[in-house]
Amino acid sequence: MNIIDQGITEGIIRLDDDRKNVYYCHQENKRRNYNNPEEQVQVEAYLKLIFSYGYSVNRIRLFVSVTMGVSTKEADIVVYDDDECTKPIIIVECKKEEVSELEFEQAVKQASSYAYALSGTVKYLWITSKIKSKYCLVDKDSDVVHTIPDIPRFGITEVQKFKYAKGGRKENEDPENNEIKQKYFELKTVSEDDLTKAFKQAHNSLWAGGQLNPSEAFDELDKLIFCKIWDERLPRKVGEPYHFQVFNESIPKNATKEQRKKVEQKIADDLYNRVVAIYAEGKKKDPEVFKDDIRLDTNKVKTVVGYLESINLSETDLDSKGKAFETFMGSYFRGDFGQYFTPRPIVKFIVNALPITHDSKVLDTSCGSGGFLLYALDKVRTEANALYPEYLTNNREFTNHYRHWHDFAEKQLYGIELNEQIARTAKMNMIIHDDGHTNVISSDGLLRAEVMRERSGRDGFVYGSFDFIITNPPFGSSVKQTEKAYLHQYNLGIKDLDWLDKSYRADYDKFSDSNIKKLGKSNQSTEVLFIEQCWNFLDEGGYLAIVLPDGVLTNSSLQYVRDNIEEWFRIVAVVSMPQTAFSHTGAGVKSSVLFLRKWSKETTEQFQTLKQNLQTQVRNENHYLVEVAKIENEKKAAIKDHNGFENTTGQKNGKKSIEKTEVFKLWKKETGEYYNQKISDLKDELSDIYMKKKQEALPDYPIFMAIAEDIGYDATGRETGNNELEFIGQKLVEFITHINAGESI
Repeated sequence: MNIIDQGITEGIIRLDDDRKNVYYCHQENKRRNYNNPEEQVQVEAYLKLIFSYGYSVNRIRLFVSVTMGVSTKEADIVVYDDDECTKPIIIVECKKEEVSELEFEQAVKQASSYAYALSGTVKYLWITSKIKSKYCLVDKDSDVVHTIPDIPRFGITEVQKFKYAKGGRKENEDPENNEIKQKYFELKTVSEDDLTKAFKQAHNSLWAGGQLNPSEAFDELDKLIFCKIWDERLPRKVGEPYHFQVFNESIPKNATKEQRKKVEQKIADDLYNRVVAIYAEGKKKDPEVFKDDIRLDTNKVKTVVGYLESINLSETDLDSKGKAFETFMGSYFRGDFGQYFTPRPIVKFIVNALPITHDSKVLDTSCGSGGFLLYALDKVRTEANALYPEYLTNNREFTNHYRHWHDFAEKQLYGIELNEQIARTAKMNMIIHDDGHTNVISSDGLLRAEVMRERSGRDGFVYGSFDFIITNPPFGSSVKQTEKAYLHQYNLGIKDLDWLDKSYRADYDKFSDSNIKKLGKSNQSTEVLFIEQCWNFLDEGGYLAIVLPDGVLTNSSLQYVRDNIEEWFRIVAVVSMPQTAFSHTGAGVKSSVLFLRKWSKETTEQFQTLKQNLQTQVRNENHYLVEVAKIENEKKAAIKDHNGFENTTGQKNGKKSIEKTEVFKLWKKETGEYYNQKISDLKDELSDIYMKKKQEALPDYPIFMAIAEDIGYDATGRETGNNELEFIGQKLVEFITHINAGESI
């Protein structure tokens, strides 16, 4: 039962049937607007004072008038130390959930001013936005408020050392002793929405003041989330405190203002030192996640801890925290970094269509923030749920369930990302999802595999070893030979020699290194090179699912790329995405998803030999070189003898004079174009003959084709409520199942 339902059940509050108004039953049945975000926070704070801290409803007053000079204001909640409500002891100031750090600190000052204005001795402040709480100790003899871990429970007169402990507990808990004890809390699981807000507000608190830019703030928040997770994983006994929280520091009796300031700073310094120690320990065991130290000062660390200290990231629902982190990342990386995020419906469609299991070795060569890897991991975790249902119902078979998916995450799941910051984000995304980040590396995905292994220390990046590659490579950029010396190492980085070129050789791929400079392209698009790199990494029979711009499938200038795909892969499926598929991430290129299965080496060689033989046959049967030579000779003779040239130049004294005129030069150009077109027409004719022969000679097989016009969102990213990929995906799964079974379709 949540705290609102408990409050209703016990008659502390009641809500209208439409939940528009809340009634405080012990506050003269006062009615308030429950749709007001601040009111929702106030209701929860009021109920926590009663149920969690043990204060009587008779000692709590809401909306208390406080005279501030010539004006009167309302304190949200005041807790009193007597039944007559004459001795205020706690002031609670409530703010809406999504409040800026500046507004939150203003609320702290507001609560402090109430404390100094109210008669009697107010000792404690609780400022809360639900997402964040701050607790303070007040002394009217000083204007320095003192940070404490929590307000005390009813009947407790001393400030506790900390608030959160493993398992929660009461101080010196004794089942035979009913004496009131100080209470410590276990960390709480939270909703996806609340976690997203906590991440966003923590991030905003780091850069809003201008000391860090948003990108730097994101990196620093990542480090602190990493520390939070590591702290939760550290071994500790029930009742032992977590380190990632504010600890109390006692104030000397009759302390001066300067002494109080030093104590307050010591609280922040000690917290900072604990967090840094956690980070150092985590870096030892996980050096690839973060290589540089925490760059925040003590007070910034304390600010972020305030947003995260109460949350149990380990126990919060896996899907909720994963979506929260992705939503937070999406809101931050939108725009310039939009290319690193493949929309969720497309990722889900691709991963669900493929028969990935815990035994599969999976790679994303351009993993961005890790979306494909996360869905692959979740697919294997779902497989574990099906194999070990006892784990879900009564937590039995924990070890088998854990090993099933965690071994996959640790040993079978690989990612490559060029941008180091995004690679760290992918690792954090995997950690948030309970691991799988070990084999995510920051590297140029087009480097040779041996170079990646040497630089990363990860031995799993081996050509010919992956069962599935799922990826969305970067579009629209080029790899230049002058910038990336590896371009010539790719077949698709070598100039495509037309088989109807007079200098064509069937063994063009065997040119020596001395000819590379002559043959190499000056540049090649990244998406084209990634097709070949994926082929390199795949095992025979392995699947590649890749998002590609439609130009790769349709442009006549890229026929050579399609020829290579034909030789390297069995084309399984082509699914066209709508024009708007990537619009809201900043990309507007029309694209499709190709599902390809790598042929065996023997099959590829057979296809290459067959095609070369057909090309040779077509050239020879049609006397291609002879016909080309004949046309070229006709062109030379026509130009030399001025055949067909009508002399309107006025020149009558010899060819040389005529050939210098503009009229002749124009005729010569047109004549050359005429004969060149004849050669081009001949090539087109022979190409048609070749294509027909090739279609007859190559094995025929079915290809799954589909067009998705609505994939669940529009150009702005707003949901449409209709995702055609779900139906297409179901049919594609059936298609691939038949292929794997070797059945006819």
